[in-house]
Amino acid sequence: MTAVLTVPTANDMTALGERLAGLLRAGDLVLLTGDLGAGKTTLTRGLGAALGVRGAVTSPTFVIARVHPAGGAGTPLVHVDAYRLTDLAEVDDLDLDASLAESVTVVEWGVGRVEGLAESRLELTLHRGDDEADETRTVTVRGVGPRWAGVDLRALAGDPPH
Repeated sequence: MTAVLTVPTANDMTALGERLAGLLRAGDLVLLTGDLGAGKTTLTRGLGAALGVRGAVTSPTFVIARVHPAGGAGTPLVHVDAYRLTDLAEVDDLDLDASLAESVTVVEWGVGRVEGLAESRLELTLHRGDDEADETRTVTVRGVGPRWAGVDLRALAGDPPH
Protein backbone atom coordinates (compact mmCIF):
# COMPACT_ATOMS: atom_id res chain seq x y z
CA MET A 1 0.00 0.00 0.00
CA THR A 2 1.25 3.47 -0.90
CA ALA A 3 -0.26 6.82 0.06
CA VAL A 4 0.63 10.24 -1.34
CA LEU A 5 -0.11 13.09 1.06
CA THR A 6 -0.03 16.86 0.66
CA VAL A 7 1.33 18.64 3.73
CA PRO A 8 0.77 22.43 3.53
CA THR A 9 2.78 23.71 6.54
CA ALA A 10 5.42 22.76 9.11
CA ASN A 11 2.64 22.47 11.71
CA ASP A 12 0.86 20.02 9.42
CA MET A 13 4.11 18.01 9.11
CA THR A 14 4.28 17.81 12.91
CA ALA A 15 0.64 16.67 12.95
CA LEU A 16 1.46 14.01 10.33
CA GLY A 17 4.16 12.70 12.66
CA GLU A 18 1.62 12.57 15.47
CA ARG A 19 -0.82 10.58 13.31
CA LEU A 20 2.00 8.28 12.20
CA ALA A 21 2.74 7.47 15.85
CA GLY A 22 -0.77 6.05 16.09
CA LEU A 23 0.17 3.37 13.56
CA LEU A 24 3.56 2.51 15.03
CA ARG A 25 4.63 0.12 17.76
CA ALA A 26 7.90 -1.01 19.28
CA GLY A 27 9.97 -2.82 16.68
CA ASP A 28 8.88 -0.65 13.75
CA LEU A 29 11.47 0.79 11.38
CA VAL A 30 10.73 4.04 9.54
CA LEU A 31 12.99 5.33 6.77
CA LEU A 32 12.82 9.02 5.82
CA THR A 33 14.22 10.28 2.55
CA GLY A 34 13.84 13.55 0.75
CA ASP A 35 15.09 16.97 -0.06
CA LEU A 36 17.14 18.93 2.46
CA GLY A 37 14.75 20.99 4.56
CA ALA A 38 11.73 18.94 3.49
CA GLY A 39 10.62 18.29 7.07
CA LYS A 40 12.13 14.94 8.10
CA THR A 41 13.07 16.16 11.58
CA THR A 42 9.82 18.14 11.94
CA LEU A 43 7.85 14.97 11.21
CA THR A 44 9.98 13.04 13.72
CA ARG A 45 9.39 15.75 16.34
CA GLY A 46 5.62 15.19 16.04
CA LEU A 47 6.15 11.44 16.15
CA GLY A 48 8.22 11.72 19.34
CA ALA A 49 5.64 13.97 21.00
CA ALA A 50 2.85 11.49 20.28
CA LEU A 51 4.97 8.55 21.45
CA GLY A 52 5.51 10.38 24.73
CA VAL A 53 9.31 10.44 24.66
CA ARG A 54 11.36 12.53 27.07
CA GLY A 55 13.50 15.37 25.81
CA ALA A 56 13.40 17.51 22.71
CA VAL A 57 13.56 15.73 19.37
CA THR A 58 16.21 17.55 17.35
CA SER A 59 18.21 16.71 14.28
CA PRO A 60 20.79 13.99 14.94
CA THR A 61 22.98 15.19 12.04
CA PHE A 62 26.13 15.77 14.07
CA VAL A 63 25.72 12.99 16.64
CA ILE A 64 24.40 10.46 14.07
CA ALA A 65 21.93 8.87 16.52
CA ARG A 66 19.82 10.01 19.46
CA VAL A 67 17.91 7.77 21.83
CA HIS A 68 14.77 9.32 23.32
CA PRO A 69 13.59 7.29 26.31
CA ALA A 70 9.91 6.75 26.84
CA GLY A 71 8.17 8.99 29.29
CA GLY A 72 5.78 6.94 31.39
CA ALA A 73 4.04 4.29 29.31
CA GLY A 74 5.29 5.65 25.97
CA THR A 75 7.52 3.93 23.43
CA PRO A 76 11.22 4.86 23.13
CA LEU A 77 12.38 6.50 19.91
CA VAL A 78 15.75 5.98 18.23
CA HIS A 79 16.37 8.80 15.72
CA VAL A 80 19.26 8.34 13.30
CA ASP A 81 20.71 10.52 10.56
CA ALA A 82 22.56 8.20 8.17
CA TYR A 83 23.48 10.97 5.71
CA ARG A 84 27.18 10.97 6.62
CA LEU A 85 27.53 7.20 6.95
CA THR A 86 29.64 5.89 4.10
CA ASP A 87 29.39 2.13 4.42
CA LEU A 88 27.55 -0.72 6.10
CA ALA A 89 30.28 -1.12 8.74
CA GLU A 90 29.45 2.34 10.08
CA VAL A 91 25.77 1.39 10.24
CA ASP A 92 26.72 -1.80 12.10
CA ASP A 93 28.77 0.26 14.57
CA LEU A 94 25.58 2.07 15.62
CA ASP A 95 24.24 -1.27 16.91
CA LEU A 96 20.69 -0.32 15.93
CA ASP A 97 19.52 -3.91 15.98
CA ALA A 98 20.16 -4.02 19.75
CA SER A 99 17.34 -1.54 20.46
CA LEU A 100 15.08 -2.21 17.49
CA ALA A 101 12.65 -4.58 19.24
CA GLU A 102 11.75 -2.20 22.08
CA SER A 103 11.81 1.11 20.18
CA VAL A 104 10.43 2.86 17.16
CA THR A 105 13.49 3.49 14.99
CA VAL A 106 13.46 6.39 12.54
CA VAL A 107 16.37 6.68 10.12
CA GLU A 108 16.77 9.79 8.00
CA TRP A 109 18.62 9.03 4.75
CA GLY A 110 18.32 5.31 5.56
CA VAL A 111 17.32 3.95 2.15
CA GLY A 112 20.13 1.79 0.80
CA ARG A 113 21.72 1.57 4.25
CA VAL A 114 19.47 0.00 6.89
CA GLU A 115 16.76 -2.03 5.16
CA GLY A 116 18.33 -5.23 6.48
CA LEU A 117 17.45 -4.29 10.07
CA ALA A 118 13.85 -5.47 9.75
CA GLU A 119 11.69 -7.58 7.47
CA SER A 120 9.09 -4.81 7.39
CA ARG A 121 9.44 -1.04 7.26
CA LEU A 122 7.71 2.19 6.35
CA GLU A 123 9.42 4.35 3.76
CA LEU A 124 8.49 8.03 3.64
CA THR A 125 9.78 10.26 0.88
CA LEU A 126 9.36 14.01 1.43
CA HIS A 127 9.54 16.49 -1.44
CA ARG A 128 9.59 20.27 -1.40
CA GLY A 129 7.96 22.27 -4.15
CA ASP A 130 9.97 24.44 -6.54
CA ASP A 131 8.68 27.68 -5.01
CA GLU A 132 10.79 28.55 -1.94
CA ALA A 133 7.95 30.66 -0.50
CA ASP A 134 5.55 27.70 -0.57
CA GLU A 135 5.83 25.44 2.50
CA THR A 136 3.75 22.68 0.88
CA ARG A 137 5.38 19.26 0.90
CA THR A 138 4.40 16.03 -0.80
CA VAL A 139 4.95 12.92 1.31
CA THR A 140 4.82 9.45 -0.22
CA VAL A 141 4.35 6.69 2.36
CA ARG A 142 5.03 3.09 1.37
CA GLY A 143 4.69 0.03 3.58
CA VAL A 144 7.12 -2.81 2.91
CA GLY A 145 6.78 -6.32 4.32
CA PRO A 146 4.14 -8.31 6.18
CA ARG A 147 3.77 -5.83 9.05
CA TRP A 148 2.26 -3.28 6.66
CA ALA A 149 0.23 -5.63 4.44
CA GLY A 150 -3.37 -4.48 4.57
CA VAL A 151 -2.68 -1.30 6.56
CA ASP A 152 -4.48 1.65 4.94
CA LEU A 153 -1.82 4.34 4.97
CA ARG A 154 -4.26 6.85 3.48
CA ALA A 155 -5.57 7.31 7.02
CA LEU A 156 -2.42 9.37 7.64
CA ALA A 157 -3.98 12.15 5.55
CA GLY A 158 -6.06 13.10 8.60
CA ASP A 159 -9.32 14.95 8.52
CA PRO A 160 -10.15 16.92 5.39
CA PRO A 161 -10.19 20.71 5.87
CA HIS A 162 -13.54 22.20 6.88
